[in-house]
Amino acid sequence: MGTAQNTCPADEVWTRSGLITFYVLVAMRLKSREIVVAGVTASPDAPWVRQMARNLTDDEGFLAGTTHLILDRDTKFVPLRRYLDEHTAVKPVVLPPRSPDLNAHLERQFRSMKFECLDRLIFFGERSLWRALTHWQAHYHAERNHQGLSNQLIAPQDPGGVQQARSIAANDWAACCGTLTDVPPDARCCLMIDE
Repeated sequence: MGTAQNTCPADEVWTRSGLITFYVLVAMRLKSREIVVAGVTASPDAPWVRQMARNLTDDEGFLAGTTHLILDRDTKFVPLRRYLDEHTAVKPVVLPPRSPDLNAHLERQFRSMKFECLDRLIFFGERSLWRALTHWQAHYHAERNHQGLSNQLIAPQDPGGVQQARSIAANDWAACCGTLTDVPPDARCCLMIDE
């Protein structure tokens, strides 16, 4: 049982039709600080939000066993709140207007995501954004210590074998940025191209 937070930041991505804003749906378990990037879309319409709600709340979904979900008042979340009320035991808790401090854990996670990943890469398409977010999520869980957890890792890795190989593959974007040590942090940039 626990509480989770959910919100939807945006990032701009170059596509064949120009610069497009993509919305990223992220959920976090407050106690463990574990996150999941639930989805990425250019248009967070009601059917997409309902599908993300189904994915998060099914028997093996990220919100399984969660009692409450903290949501901001963004109108994008209206279908999510309706779905939670009608189909699940998860109770949506809607924050008051203009109160980012009440969603501080997830707001800080977004700041880290933007600073450590999104602001350092140039994306060409939704797939490259999705891939970078997936790799960053693996890094966030297995290789990044968290002050709120006494500087512990969320999901420590075994020291060898498959886990180590997976870690190297999951952090190819971090390796790219990490090799630019002679360049000031605000001038670092990596290029992610759809394959």
